[in-house]
Amino acid sequence: MKLTTFAVDKQERLGAAACGDRIVIDLAAAERSAARREKRAANAFYGDMITFLQAGSKGMAAARRLVKAVSEKLGDEPKADGRGTHLLSRVKLRAPVPNPAKLFCLAGNYQDHIEEGGGRMAAQDKETPRVFMKPPTTTVVGPGDRILVPPVARAIDWEGELAVVMGRRGKGIKAADALRYVAGYTIMNDVSERQLVIKERSASRPKDEWFDWLNGKWLDTAAPQGPWLVTTDEIRDPQDLDISTFVNGERKQHNNTGQMLYYVADIIEYISAIITLEPGDIISTGTISGVGATTGTFLQPGDRVEIEISKIGVLKNNVAASRK
Repeated sequence: MKLTTFAVDKQERLGAAACGDRIVIDLAAAERSAARREKRAANAFYGDMITFLQAGSKGMAAARRLVKAVSEKLGDEPKADGRGTHLLSRVKLRAPVPNPAKLFCLAGNYQDHIEEGGGRMAAQDKETPRVFMKPPTTTVVGPGDRILVPPVARAIDWEGELAVVMGRRGKGIKAADALRYVAGYTIMNDVSERQLVIKERSASRPKDEWFDWLNGKWLDTAAPQGPWLVTTDEIRDPQDLDISTFVNGERKQHNNTGQMLYYVADIIEYISAIITLEPGDIISTGTISGVGATTGTFLQPGDRVEIEISKIGVLKNNVAASRK
């Protein structure tokens, strides 16, 4: 399934794309109709994405039945009724998980990205992943939302990445079991400010420069995600997906997730050794070569960024200036 968070009349709802991605099914509305027809109590877990993911396999199975039934009823020439079904072109897609509790990201998870800036692979690059976090409430935005360039920004860069959406709570998860804890996958742009300076200082120590780099990951709107969450029954192997990033129609990045230094299962094992993972938590798995920093080409207001991952789709965002 392709699960969505979408808005109609400014109200967020949980949905699923259907009929060749032309229709969005309102899962709560479809459930109410099915419950009346079948003379049973309606399931209450379709209120939002995290509540749905917390329902686990029961929720997934129920949603698949709903989507199949509605899709069959719509047929080959679907018409949306504007209540339980909507044309994709008439709704506003949000980030699939608009309010994740935790947003993890990886730095240096592809050899070509490590080397494109003049670095060299070291033994440590293959020994432990480098994990950092972004503040989800202010960085996560959805398809079509603007990437804002604030006055403090000097060099806003793109980073196309595969993002993992957790579907089960777990701590100390072993790599062999890790994919069973995944609900699905989406696309994320790990937007990065490469030359952040908030205040001038007399000199920069290595840790100062490291924090400049980290703080440059925290800007508002710096984690666009979408267009939807594709469930694991449709993506069984996350290590066989092509990634491309286009800026104003020109392809800047292209590689395959099979080139990760740490596979999705390895990343989950590592993070869950530190912290409990919960349904709706997001792990963005690192970017590939072709970022703007390599050539000194950075995003400007008016630019358009499109990130495409096979079996998922395309995440599109425009860039705009922000007053603060």
